Amino acid sequence: MRLLNLLNANIRKHFIEMKRYLPNTMAFIITFYIIFLAMFAGIKLIGDPSSQDANIQYVIVNYIFWYLAMVVVNDIGWQISNEASQGTFEQLSMSPMGIWRIMTARLISSTIVNFLIIVALLYISMATTGQWLNIDVITLLPILVLTLISMFGLGLIIAGMTVVFKQIQAFLQILQFILAALVFVQSNVLPFLVFFPIVKGVELVRNVMIDGVSLSQIAVGDFLILGFNAIFYFIVGLGIFIYCERFAMRKGLLAHY
Repeated sequence: MRLLNLLNANIRKHFIEMKRYLPNTMAFIITFYIIFLAMFAGIKLIGDPSSQDANIQYVIVNYIFWYLAMVVVNDIGWQISNEASQGTFEQLSMSPMGIWRIMTARLISSTIVNFLIIVALLYISMATTGQWLNIDVITLLPILVLTLISMFGLGLIIAGMTVVFKQIQAFLQILQFILAALVFVQSNVLPFLVFFPIVKGVELVRNVMIDGVSLSQIAVGDFLILGFNAIFYFIVGLGIFIYCERFAMRKGLLAHY
């Protein structure tokens, strides 16, 4: 019950912040939509007409997943940095829930809240291009859940770094391009990339949304890779965050900015 209350409180917090800072929220969404329009225009102007539809569908899926990865992985680092600069981060360590539970709840709540925006962007993008993808919820749900768990692991790594170093905005900006590379890359170029976070999940989502692959057509091995990535990256991320938290407490860094 305490964990559910924690999650509920963080979901409400995200909704309230997005509502109170509505111009900033709208600017963020519009910026991403403009980026998509630039990609779409590039394909229309200089792309091969024979493969134009497939390229547009490919861009829609990758662009939506990039937004999702940015929200899940980057957002928690910005939050901790802001709380540290405001002097409120140390108060989290006094909570009986523990900082790592609070950060995990924030990752989940941020994903839930922003997922509504992602769905809206997906349908706006499809309406803009006239390319309607296969939205098979039953097939997409387990893929998204496992991929998100590995993203949470990356988010916890970023959170741990922020606890210690406080100012990592420059790294977060670089990370945006790293996430874009992971989203847009195809694993058939380098097969070992399937063990990188996000890569395998995006590949399977593309297969479902573009090629119409159903749940029964996805190989068991693909789900095993997704499951391995989810468990591995989440455990590593959580371990790094807890280590960084304890290091910061030993060095007295929680209260310093």
